[in-house]
Amino acid sequence: MAKVKISVIKKMNTKDIFGSKPPVKINKEMLTPECQCFQEGQEFIIDSEKFAPDPETWQTCPPNFCSWAYGDIQRDIASILFGGSYPWIEDKGTIISCCTDGLRPVVFKIERIEN
Repeated sequence: MAKVKISVIKKMNTKDIFGSKPPVKINKEMLTPECQCFQEGQEFIIDSEKFAPDPETWQTCPPNFCSWAYGDIQRDIASILFGGSYPWIEDKGTIISCCTDGLRPVVFKIERIEN
């Protein structure tokens, strides 16, 4: 059975993206300038046995993984987990993906681990 490793490779800060002038007013009491869910270098493993359509075993996302980010990268996880590769990436069974938080996105490396 294949597994997928998801590695957090980059967290971006609002200032990294927009400098000191974001295009919208941000409530700084409600939104931190950087995602608080992940740390760079953090890794998560998904097993294909738990990525099944059976609702009793289906893993919606790894423990302690942001469900919003998981929803954003889930199709890339499925593609890699079930044998896919992307022709523009020379490392077969690997993709770089990110969450869609436009103010403070997180970039992930998704790679297949063969047993």
